[in-house]
Amino acid sequence: MKNKRKVVDLFCGAGGLTLGFEKQNFESVLAIDMWSNAIDTFNNNREKKVGIVKDISEVNEDFIKQYVKEHVAGVIGGPPCQGFSLAGRRSEDDERNKLYQEYFKTLSIIKPDFFVIENVAGILSMKNGEVKEDIIKRAKKIGYNVYLDKLIASDYGVPQNRVRVFFVGIKKELDKGNFEFPKKFSYKVTCEEAISDLPSLDNNEDNTKYKFLPNSEYQKYMRKNSNVVYNHEQTSHTDETRKLISMVPEGGGIKDLPESVRGDRKYSSLLRRMNSKAQSNTIDTGHRTYFHYKENRILSVREAARIQSFPDDYIFSGSKVNQYKQVGNAVPPLLAEQVAKSIVNYLYGSEK
Repeated sequence: MKNKRKVVDLFCGAGGLTLGFEKQNFESVLAIDMWSNAIDTFNNNREKKVGIVKDISEVNEDFIKQYVKEHVAGVIGGPPCQGFSLAGRRSEDDERNKLYQEYFKTLSIIKPDFFVIENVAGILSMKNGEVKEDIIKRAKKIGYNVYLDKLIASDYGVPQNRVRVFFVGIKKELDKGNFEFPKKFSYKVTCEEAISDLPSLDNNEDNTKYKFLPNSEYQKYMRKNSNVVYNHEQTSHTDETRKLISMVPEGGGIKDLPESVRGDRKYSSLLRRMNSKAQSNTIDTGHRTYFHYKENRILSVREAARIQSFPDDYIFSGSKVNQYKQVGNAVPPLLAEQVAKSIVNYLYGSEK
């Protein structure tokens, strides 16, 4: 096994993007985020505690030199995407939209072989495409060619129809001019294949013990280093809420309810129930109106983490609300791994 290549993760969150790169023999030497709960999760799941609570606007050359002692192969990260999201109201003046500019400031200090920026699809149309063009322009100015593509997580073994944009920058002197994003898998993983072995939360089962042996390759992969179920707790619902959930059919949503029950709820993505035989909708940071395909409740943190492709031995810290947010904000590790694999093959050859 070759020595591990080094990466720095900006806006690392709970560490989904880093985890994918670690699967391709990368090692994080520095990871920063403003959110202490996410940094706790990042560090608690790694032998080397390189996660630091830090405002990226305060990162300078002296700070980088303090933590980065070796050549860094890549800088990776997903600047907060709320300002770009197509799911809610977008504001072009949202301060979070400027954080990618701080990303490039740090990138110009480290000067890695490559960089990766992950974000929601809305970044492509923000300001009529000006943000996308600005990212490309900034990258070229400091010596990188940029490739970008919209990837659907379910095409890469993740049981979720999550659409995200990836910008991959390659240092010009290393670039051969033909980088390709990962090819789609020949199969897709369903919700049932992803989470059916987790204990029921409706039947007073022990929520730390698996229901049965893995019955899918995905479950085997998720449980590879785990004998205990973590972060799998029931959310208290009122009888009224459970009754409402029970009226939503599998794979259905608010439009399937009688008008008398819908009331003034107009948002079509409200009150959705998983389809056990298909892929999940995008796991977001709230999870308050997305229901288990069989049980009358929202998903547990562990079920959401499974849908995001976090293995079962990856444990989330903080309050349950914070855990949901960490999971929802994360890059699916299996998707990140495929992007990392394409970069490794392109820059360093197929060997890890």
